[in-house]
Amino acid sequence: MKKTPFLLLFLLISLAVNAQVRKINITKSTIVWTGKKITGEHKGTLQFKEGFLTYTKKKLSNGSFVVNMTTLNNNDQSGKDKAQLEGHLKSSDFFNTEEFKEALLVFKAIKPIAKGTYSIVADLTIKGKTNPVIFELVIKGNKASANLVIDRTKYGIQYGSGSFFADLGDRTIYDEFELQVNLVF
Repeated sequence: MKKTPFLLLFLLISLAVNAQVRKINITKSTIVWTGKKITGEHKGTLQFKEGFLTYTKKKLSNGSFVVNMTTLNNNDQSGKDKAQLEGHLKSSDFFNTEEFKEALLVFKAIKPIAKGTYSIVADLTIKGKTNPVIFELVIKGNKASANLVIDRTKYGIQYGSGSFFADLGDRTIYDEFELQVNLVF
């Protein structure tokens, strides 16, 4: 999924219409994921490849973010267990990061809720499949945050899903996973 030329073109168009583009600091911005199952949960991180918010006439008007899926990391285990979980999450059972190295989030609609808080409708692309997601984005100074809940089955990730497989018992993995996103500009 090669999106860098798209983002550069979008940035140039945004500048041409007198917009302010705020690129994220990819080393300070974070994504923490949480996946839950009947018997507990796992947490980890992902890293951004690039991202930005665009303001037109001082109002949030657009946003786009690319996540490097190959950076998928598990933070609550170590050693063999950590390597095994990360390998499985990167496999075709889950995110298939060898083939789909990036995920993309593109804002489609923005509605102000309160000062610095916006309701966002965006297209999220994972494993080549695009679905709409809705979340709140809170912007304070040079930082922004959002919490997203994603249904993995909409992206063809059905492994261990009680919605698709019967008799999984305590091996059932919940369909939804959470993303806690903190942006720094």
